[in-house]
Amino acid sequence: MSCEQITRRRFLQGGGCALVTLTSLGFAPGAVVPVVAATGSGTGNDRSYPMPSADGVTIDRRAQVILVRVSGKVAAMSLACPHENAVVKWLAKDGRFQCSKHDSQYTPNGTYTSGHATRNLDRFPIRRDGNSVVVSLDRVFHSDQNLQAWAAATVEV
Repeated sequence: MSCEQITRRRFLQGGGCALVTLTSLGFAPGAVVPVVAATGSGTGNDRSYPMPSADGVTIDRRAQVILVRVSGKVAAMSLACPHENAVVKWLAKDGRFQCSKHDSQYTPNGTYTSGHATRNLDRFPIRRDGNSVVVSLDRVFHSDQNLQAWAAATVEV
């Protein structure tokens, strides 16, 4: 068996695994997850955002909040990587977040997959209010300290 055949086989196996992973996350093959810039409204520690109408990423740089709608749920996460608080960016072509400093990687729902970080992206408490979601900025859930609260910090669409 030549090296070319092995490389091709590994490529096809890897591509199949990636396709299954994206499909299980709610992304159809070739789907584009849009990124939208927004500024939440509200006073004090609560910010209100329109309920995302489709899967996608909404970033509020002023409040340092990422809203993600994926697989029928919306979560609000910190824009900072938990490793050294560098900004995370959305890589649409890869369907994931990545730290801008040390390249830690996260799934769309904020789950850590690789890199220097040791936990998932931090999540803010979130609640639904009619056609909006309200994010409370006065608390944050760390997955390594309170995984149950972190996992529950979502709203159903």
